[in-house]
Amino acid sequence: MKAGFITVGIGLLVGLIASCQSDEQVEFNRYYSGGSVIYLAHCQNCHGEKGEGLQALIPPLTDNGYLQTNRTSLACFLKNGLKGKITIAGRPFEGEMPASDLSPIEIAKVLTYVTNSFGNKGGTINLQQVQTDLTKCR
Repeated sequence: MKAGFITVGIGLLVGLIASCQSDEQVEFNRYYSGGSVIYLAHCQNCHGEKGEGLQALIPPLTDNGYLQTNRTSLACFLKNGLKGKITIAGRPFEGEMPASDLSPIEIAKVLTYVTNSFGNKGGTINLQQVQTDLTKCR
């Protein structure tokens, strides 16, 4: 009987803590956790476990300045690939990132993960933002 009260008490406490999160925080958590799985499956092999890139061949994802400056282009980079010379953290990179077959929601999730990992703090990039950004791809 005592164990039952403890179990119910713990359940209520967990429910109370979860209910204290704002809708925005719940959405962020959902995108971020889903994005981590997508990053592991589609991006980590090249960009590294910690977003460190690969020397002069593959750029790191640790430069928040680049990510913020190009925030509305990131979805296009993922969907269509990226080719040519770019400079990240003062270092030039020239190569090609292949296009992906990720859906817009997957792109939103992985971008939320990347822009909030590896020292970055970029907030949620939601599905609506990705859909808008994808209409502006060149």
